Amino acid sequence: MKKRKAFFLLAALGLALTGCGGNKMAMSDMAAPAAAEEAYDTGGGYASDDIYSYAAKENGYEQEAAAEETQDQESGSPEVLDTSRKLIKNVDLEVETEEFDALLSTIEQKTEDLAGYIEESYTYNGSAYYGRGTRNARLTIRIPASKLGAFLSEVAEVSNVISRNERVSDVTLQYVDLDSHKKALMAEQDRLLELLEQAENIEDIISIESRLSEVRYQIESMESKLRTMDNQVSYSTVYLSVEEVRQLTPVVEQSIGDKIATGFRRSLADVGAGIVNFGIGVIIYIPYLLLWGVLIVIAALVFRALGRKRRSRKSDGESKEERRQEEIKKTLLEAKEEKKDE
Repeated sequence: MKKRKAFFLLAALGLALTGCGGNKMAMSDMAAPAAAEEAYDTGGGYASDDIYSYAAKENGYEQEAAAEETQDQESGSPEVLDTSRKLIKNVDLEVETEEFDALLSTIEQKTEDLAGYIEESYTYNGSAYYGRGTRNARLTIRIPASKLGAFLSEVAEVSNVISRNERVSDVTLQYVDLDSHKKALMAEQDRLLELLEQAENIEDIISIESRLSEVRYQIESMESKLRTMDNQVSYSTVYLSVEEVRQLTPVVEQSIGDKIATGFRRSLADVGAGIVNFGIGVIIYIPYLLLWGVLIVIAALVFRALGRKRRSRKSDGESKEERRQEEIKKTLLEAKEEKKDE
């Protein structure tokens, strides 16, 4: 009997402790959003420490900072990821290459290997009347945020990087605010559903359903925004510009002699390309040149004929005037002779 009594006492004590623990966990879970709302309402906004702590708890992240052992080959320093923050990373990258097709193929393969995808792609093949020119491409690439450094390093290894610009946007405040507002709306939705079950007249039902539709619309809108933010945080965006060149731009400082030699070689190449393009242009525009030549010849013949006609008319007029002057002189001489005879 004593053993049974002791057993029952221990079982009752265990159940009591379990109930207390469960109540404490439930109270802590209920206190988290309440504390966030209280911090927001009383302080005119969230304190940064409360926000990050609340965001970490709501999204299942740990508060301690995790230091990555993988070292970024570009900066030479290890990346430290603060998982309590929502960071959106965008990179503008401009590169050049002498092997355009091979570089594009490599970039596509690296993107696929790192579980990314190409969101948008534009390629100009360089075709023109004067022959093939330099080609270029514009790519919008989405890469998992944890693999962004590896992707940028691999692109730098297979191309010549001209410029690189990185932007980081911290959207933790907006994310926590949207998430808290969504939870408040979901709680209101539950209350409205309970009231709808208890409503007895048509007016109350219509009023509750109208408000319920508004609440559901706001919840869907906020869930859409949260999914968009999660996607932007999870996948960094790389705006990649690729230019095909005949000679890579030097990435190290050159001496004066090297600069002169490089500039002279480029000038010779430009002169040669200009001569070739001029010859191609002449051949291309031969039909136009022939047409203009024929028109010029016709115009010259017309002007020449008009000039001859004008000179002919002028000579005819001069000869008539000379004959008239001779007749006048002859008439005057005859008149003088007649006067002398008289």
